[in-house]
Amino acid sequence: MAEGHPKANVILHADFNKYPAETMEKMKGASGCVWALGVSVVDVSKKDYEDITFSYPLAAAKSFASLSEPFKLVYVSGEGATLSPGFLTPFFGAVKGRTEAALLDLTTQPGYTALKPYSVRPAGVDPKFHEEIHEWIPKLRPAAKAILGPVALGVMRNVSPSMISPTRDLGKVLVELAMSDGQPLTGGGVSGDGRTISNVGFRRLAGI
Repeated sequence: MAEGHPKANVILHADFNKYPAETMEKMKGASGCVWALGVSVVDVSKKDYEDITFSYPLAAAKSFASLSEPFKLVYVSGEGATLSPGFLTPFFGAVKGRTEAALLDLTTQPGYTALKPYSVRPAGVDPKFHEEIHEWIPKLRPAAKAILGPVALGVMRNVSPSMISPTRDLGKVLVELAMSDGQPLTGGGVSGDGRTISNVGFRRLAGI
């Protein structure tokens, strides 16, 4: 969908665990990345979910840290993620939390100090008022999801608007973090040494 756009350089990449020299050369000069690759925990096996949610972003962070000083990696996590999982923590929350913790830990290791990660935890990701992306939203999904998803978001908009993550605002905040100076954030909804942003924190940054 970005191919041919004057501001886009499309790189087709098959193995997200490896970044060969020729790929890194094409990315030379990049100073930030919004890592939004993900999948629902109910759509894949537990192993595949861990590969996509944990292994892939960690491999990217290790490779991209050498691209610039600093390099900002914005990991799109989710509400429900926790760095202190318990018996009742859902599987997705434990895996996403483990990824957040691993990214923070990576910054303390030799060779990766240029990495400045942020983990953003959106809640009800809502594209309703973001007409520009509607044609790109995948249509091939079970009928139950296609019906129940918009219904649930509609209820949340009216009952608990603070749990909504409008995609237009979300995209803007994610890009601004990737283009920032990489310093820790402060204020409400921010934790994890200034690098973990809850949905409340995202909404505050977005001014909504």
